[in-house]
Amino acid sequence: MLKIDEVVTTYGAVRALNGVSLDVEPATITAVLGANGAGKTTLLRTVNGLVRPRSGRIVYEDHDLTRTPVERVVRLGVAHVPEGRGVITELTVEENLRLGALWRRDRKQMSTSMAEVYELFPPLAERKTKSVDTLSGGERQMLAVGRALMSKPKLLLLDEPSLGLAPRITAQIMATLRTLRDEQQMTVVLVEQNARSALSVADQAIVLNLGRVVASGPAGELAADEKLRHAYLGF
Repeated sequence: MLKIDEVVTTYGAVRALNGVSLDVEPATITAVLGANGAGKTTLLRTVNGLVRPRSGRIVYEDHDLTRTPVERVVRLGVAHVPEGRGVITELTVEENLRLGALWRRDRKQMSTSMAEVYELFPPLAERKTKSVDTLSGGERQMLAVGRALMSKPKLLLLDEPSLGLAPRITAQIMATLRTLRDEQQMTVVLVEQNARSALSVADQAIVLNLGRVVASGPAGELAADEKLRHAYLGF
């Protein structure tokens, strides 16, 4: 579904990504792991078009995303949930969800998508008319994911969804990703510092260090590699 080939992304003289390659199969979860500054967020921003690579190629299905505008990337079926949740606190839960489907014209399909989000995240259904500034951190993260799902993506890019959340809420978020993969055949690229949680749900994983891929393979194999875990993953 997604092929990243020798991508180099720079910020001035700094190479945030330095020849990164990755193949993502349909209906799988791929974990992107590494310490702060490893290039994880830049990888997602490069895929969705917020940052342009200096070289290399990004292909999603049959579409070359390397120079594709962000709005076109979304319409092709790629949704991005950035770090920090990014929901609009002055609006209600339902108003935030509707923002995720602004480009969709079919009102019936929009209503169906909203019902699916509420089924996936029952706390949002209970608080749909409430202002977002009344939500807990975990509920805001659910809303951020739900808003992305309103665009009916085939590929979901998630940046640090567990950041600042209690272990119980993190487990719920990870369980939701399994559901999206298994029941909706969604493909997920999951950026995480919580390597243990990410590897527990991922099919495959890569580890970045200073913009380079230092390890990749089945998630179970990386989790079992004690030297790799101690060197790069912190557990």
